[in-house]
Amino acid sequence: MNTIYLILAVKFDITDITIIGPILLVVVMLGLVFITLKYGSLWWEGYNCGAQIGLIELVMMGLRQVNQKAIMKAKIKAVQAQLKTEKDLNKDTDIDGSFVTTKRLEAHYLAGGNVGNIIEALVASKNAGILLEFDQAAAIDLAGRDVVEAVRTSVDPKVISCPDPQRSGKEYLSAVAKDGVELKVHAQVTVRTNLEQLIGGATEETIIARVGESIISAIGSATKHSDVLQNPGMITKAVLERGLDSQTAFEIVSIDIAGAVVGENIGSRLQVDQAEADTRVARARAEQRRAEAIAVEQEQKAEVVGNQATLIQAEAEVPKAMAEAFRTGNIQTQG
Repeated sequence: MNTIYLILAVKFDITDITIIGPILLVVVMLGLVFITLKYGSLWWEGYNCGAQIGLIELVMMGLRQVNQKAIMKAKIKAVQAQLKTEKDLNKDTDIDGSFVTTKRLEAHYLAGGNVGNIIEALVASKNAGILLEFDQAAAIDLAGRDVVEAVRTSVDPKVISCPDPQRSGKEYLSAVAKDGVELKVHAQVTVRTNLEQLIGGATEETIIARVGESIISAIGSATKHSDVLQNPGMITKAVLERGLDSQTAFEIVSIDIAGAVVGENIGSRLQVDQAEADTRVARARAEQRRAEAIAVEQEQKAEVVGNQATLIQAEAEVPKAMAEAFRTGNIQTQG
């Protein structure tokens, strides 16, 4: 009886294996078909371009919620631009910050960066002969700066208006020379991006503020406003010597005075205002003295009236004294 049960169990196990095997094979085949249909064209495109991203890597990226198309497109751009990738590695080569690897692209994507901008910036810097490594570009991108614009500005300097009408609403900087004449100046600052100080460096607002302050100081140091109009370069020279691009994300190439307008004669207006103020003070003092004189006059008049009253009172006492003398017989007449 036990032998019969054993034979039936073996037959049952063999039957299960014969059933599960084809099922597993079908599941695997369906999985491969699904993967091929979903990632096959993308893998084939990368394979033809030498991107060196395997089919399994694409599947794992999907599991990690990574955009495979963005990674593949960035890797193809890097290969086509002849940037350093995995294929440039050998046994004696260490991966430094300049290599564009699939793992680095995936890590940058997961960190919230834009892998397309990174590759575009690296290609632009290579064509322009600017040293920019992948790690540096990734740090700039993660810092919230536009790395592509930074590279373009480093190659092609841009012009910043000082003051900027869009930021401050003003067209000119106002300053007064030593002769009291106001000058209104509009400057244009040409800057180039300093990639080494882009992370943590001050922005355009700092450049505009520093340049504006220096221009006002330079005009205020001028003896005459005509000297500034005759030689605007004296302002730009004085401003450039101060090193205003220190600790900023930009390097100042030049500062040009685009326009200068003569404003009011502040010195003369202040003198007129001072003269008017002195006149008002003098008038107030004269009015005070007149009021004091009138008060003294009124006091003297009151004193005169008081003396007259005293005299009248004294005169009124004379008849009384005479009457008293007659009554008492104290009056003597001369013969």
